[in-house]
Amino acid sequence: MIDTPPRLDGVDLHALAAQVGTPTYVYSASAIRDRIQALQHALKGLDTRVCYAVKANANLAVLQLMAEQGVGADIVSVGELRRALRAGIPASRIVYSGVGKTADEIAEAIGMGVWRYNVESHDELRTLQAVAAGRGATVRASARINPDVDAGTHAKISTGKSENKFGVSIDEARHWFAEAAQYPNVRLDGLHAHIGSQILSIKPFRLALQRVAAFARELAGQGRELNCIDVGGGLGVRYRQDQAPPLTPDQYAAMLRETFADFHGRLILEPGRYLVAEAGWLLTRVIRVKPGQQRAFLVVDAAMNDLLRPALYDAWHDIVPLHGRDAETVEYDVVGPVCETGDTFAVRRPMPACRAGDLIAIAGAGAYGAAMASTYNSRPLPAEVLLDRDRYAVVRRRQDYDAMIADECPVQEWSTA
Repeated sequence: MIDTPPRLDGVDLHALAAQVGTPTYVYSASAIRDRIQALQHALKGLDTRVCYAVKANANLAVLQLMAEQGVGADIVSVGELRRALRAGIPASRIVYSGVGKTADEIAEAIGMGVWRYNVESHDELRTLQAVAAGRGATVRASARINPDVDAGTHAKISTGKSENKFGVSIDEARHWFAEAAQYPNVRLDGLHAHIGSQILSIKPFRLALQRVAAFARELAGQGRELNCIDVGGGLGVRYRQDQAPPLTPDQYAAMLRETFADFHGRLILEPGRYLVAEAGWLLTRVIRVKPGQQRAFLVVDAAMNDLLRPALYDAWHDIVPLHGRDAETVEYDVVGPVCETGDTFAVRRPMPACRAGDLIAIAGAGAYGAAMASTYNSRPLPAEVLLDRDRYAVVRRRQDYDAMIADECPVQEWSTA
């Protein structure tokens, strides 16, 4: 998608950066739509519902794109629920996941008509029953199974092993279904499994979902037919252009068809990163090139508070200078201005030589980028811009200093509790 001058979704990035400033997240609406449609095409003929994992990128404009394409939402907080509803995603297409749902949050979700709850513990099941009964409601729920499968991904985004906090064993879920009559306000008619994120092989998906499918057959043999099975998300993306392409939607859909050939309910998918990661870039400018004893430091105006993934996960992002000059290749440590050694986007990264003022794009930043940003070091949050076929719209204004401290106040009087 890079042209000369550099463009994304038809928009001149130099002109955009001059008008909006840096650091700025830019998202290609066309790329997001293409991903959604490719996944929907691969799933054609299957009874499915795609529910976008809002945590990946919760910007209202991105959620509006999902709504326009008929995509639902997978949420993990009431804040995400409110965002999804405001963006036009109906409550009837929203699944509520997460290990820490409080009674108040469940009550609000029930009041808003959320479609289904992925239940992660026995205590949560009891809480869901009590809240639903108190409101005179009946809610649909799925038991989240922890299939004890290693997804082969980073330890901090693995969610399907027995030592992870998510879900319960199949043995515990058996007891839930056996005792279902004790929960008359909870229609426990689904299973859910999500084993992690950025998964690049079909093997862990197949192994985990075969265990889920076997449990579904066991329940059916007892007369407990399931309405749906939620297969989670986790499809990986290509953060490095020199690596082999990850799984395709067609490969994933073929595995679902094979694994659930004898299941006649609906399959729910919760893609997040897959739909938005490669559609987003973080634009940043070089502040200076600082010589070092071993190699040069490329100091840019974005920092770990803007894009945390490299510091948190040692994550690789391709970094693309957009100056367009013929230049020798130089090894840089690409770093930001935050007072942490961890504020590093890349180490010993070879790239065309840069100088102060050059515009640079950090690729693959559409997921878990702005969504995880903070104001550490009292740095205001970056702007976010949606691009769509030669047009752009600022979909989050750059935070100013007054807005950053608006909720803080000096002590004026003390109270006792």
